[in-house]
Amino acid sequence: MKFLGNVLAVIVGLFVFTILSILISFGILGALVASGEKEVTVKENTVLHINLNGRTIVERTNEDDLNLGSFSAFGSPMTAGMYNLKKALKGAAEDESIKGIYLNTGLVFTGQANLLELRNALKEFKESGKFIIAYDEAYSEGGYYLASVADEIYINPLGGIDFNGFASETIFLTGFFAKVGIKPVVFRVGDFKSAVEPFILKEMSPENRLQTESFLNDINSQALAGIAESRNINLDSLTIINDQMLVREPEDAVKYGLATAELYEDEVLAKIREKLGLEEDADIPTMKVTEFNKTVSSKNLTSKNRIAVILAEGQIVSGDVDGMLSSDKFAREIRKARKNDNIDAIVLRVNSPGGSILASEVIWKEMVEAKKVKPLIVSMGEVAASGGYYISAPADTIVAQPNTITGSIGIFGLFFNVEELVTDKLGITTDVVETGELSDFMNPGRELTQVEMDIVQKNIEDGYETFISKVVEGRGMTAEQVKEVASGRVWTGTQAKERGLVDVLGGLDTAIEIAAGKIDAGDDYRVVYYPEQKPWFEVLMKDLENNVSTRIIQSQLGDAYPYFQKTQELKHLQGIQVRMPQDIIIK
Repeated sequence: MKFLGNVLAVIVGLFVFTILSILISFGILGALVASGEKEVTVKENTVLHINLNGRTIVERTNEDDLNLGSFSAFGSPMTAGMYNLKKALKGAAEDESIKGIYLNTGLVFTGQANLLELRNALKEFKESGKFIIAYDEAYSEGGYYLASVADEIYINPLGGIDFNGFASETIFLTGFFAKVGIKPVVFRVGDFKSAVEPFILKEMSPENRLQTESFLNDINSQALAGIAESRNINLDSLTIINDQMLVREPEDAVKYGLATAELYEDEVLAKIREKLGLEEDADIPTMKVTEFNKTVSSKNLTSKNRIAVILAEGQIVSGDVDGMLSSDKFAREIRKARKNDNIDAIVLRVNSPGGSILASEVIWKEMVEAKKVKPLIVSMGEVAASGGYYISAPADTIVAQPNTITGSIGIFGLFFNVEELVTDKLGITTDVVETGELSDFMNPGRELTQVEMDIVQKNIEDGYETFISKVVEGRGMTAEQVKEVASGRVWTGTQAKERGLVDVLGGLDTAIEIAAGKIDAGDDYRVVYYPEQKPWFEVLMKDLENNVSTRIIQSQLGDAYPYFQKTQELKHLQGIQVRMPQDIIIK
């Protein structure tokens, strides 16, 4: 009866939660309609308030009044769009009524390439001669890297700065599989193709440790160089401060030059009033990014020169799967841009660790067809590795940030033998009748035969050679040159450029400018984004639906939820994969 009572309580709770959510949603909609009638203007002496604390930076969010980046949709992670932020920064630099920026970046969630792209946009804003003042109670490593571009950096007297270098942790499932009776069977090519290591090892292989140390050190060095330049600190001294974690208290940040002073927020606001020439306790005219962007006109709306930017994010899978870089959907988007006579050039913005080789091949073919008729540029974001590199290879020009994670030219196959789990632990047995020697090919309920393993391994090796050939064709390199930098090894953008895998270092704007140059457009061009954004309300309700199911699972599993997520990913990993060596989480 207790179990039944718990179940009924959950059902009733979900019902009430759903009804309340719908009512709240319609309340938000009503507020939007009301607010949409008001014309937005920028007052004199205005400060643009950019608050990224607790937000995840994504490529783009809706530009309407709701802007899902401005609040947490029923407990889901808050987001901020890179496109929206950069648009606001460019507009604010040109708007005489905007005098400066108040920046909060304490706990911002994104990777190093996104941080660098946004940081560069903030540096460009500073060239207008306007101020940037940063404040937060505590800064993560990434949050501080972004804030370090500010003219003045303030920290709460009881706050802190996480400034001790980067670390990357891998979850290994080998022990878990042994306990439940699952035997992973791995097929791979390349010493560095270590995506399978979490399933067969309990710690990193020497090769994987080598490549991880290499790209982590490179990314950390790039971050330190940027901070040293912005804060006017000797790089060698800053490296020692970082290595030994000498910033342990707020006063240490001030002592070593990372922060201007320890202040409370009301004291920081008083500093801003001084800059604006306002009286003590006077209201500071401020605008948020979403509100300010309503006053910023999009560039060259009537231009006949149009560049399509296709946002390709997520794990590469076959079909049309929400939240993934699915082959059907993105092949269709590339095809639409290719066949649209009003589109003159295409930029593919790639943020993907790879995935299915078949799905990657489908997208690759559309890239090849697009290249035949229009300039094709790839802009690599956070990560464009393995399958992410596979689909990028056909481009005329590949652009990556210095700290983009790319390369990982390799391939693997993963198979799970569940015989022990099913038979010994669950007591389930099966029997098979077959007409041919291989009619029961790759049955997960038994050990694989040597013939089966030989067939799969041959497919893996053939797939590797196919991958190599795609890079040879796209990059104009020899097979020997590609294999020297392949074997599944991961590189930073800087390292990849040195090895011929990347052409230009820069962000999305750089890629768009290259595309404009290819069509002789100069500054007269318009950017059109694909896929088309869904209405905000549809996105909100979809987010709500996903959030309810996620919260139920999280409440049941607690601290074990990350491991559940890892096992859920396995359904996308079976078969032949072109995927990164591991899920790289830099912290």
